[in-house]
Amino acid sequence: MKMSLSMILMLIAIAYCYAGRVHVVKYGSADFKVWIADKKSDADICIYVADYSSEAKDKDHIWYFEKYKSSADFTIKLVDIKSSADLKVFYVKQKSSAGWERLHELKGRLK
Repeated sequence: MKMSLSMILMLIAIAYCYAGRVHVVKYGSADFKVWIADKKSDADICIYVADYSSEAKDKDHIWYFEKYKSSADFTIKLVDIKSSADLKVFYVKQKSSAGWERLHELKGRLK
């Protein structure tokens, strides 16, 4: 029993370490609807796009885009209307500039 419990905990820890992997859905439903802001002041969160999935582990504000939905931690669908979005994002070029701009109900849920 101890070994199986340890194994389960290890698998959960491994899965948790690779959070922040995102897949963009074109058709159908997604976990979150996202609107891309032109200005930082319009955004709920500033996002840095990572080159490797390991960079996005345990961080809401660093995303790694997955090609396949099955590899992603959550899915997003891009919307054109700001008021219909669950999350308003602004992309930044530097990792240090990424982060939440204001309190939001999704804080801690994107990882």
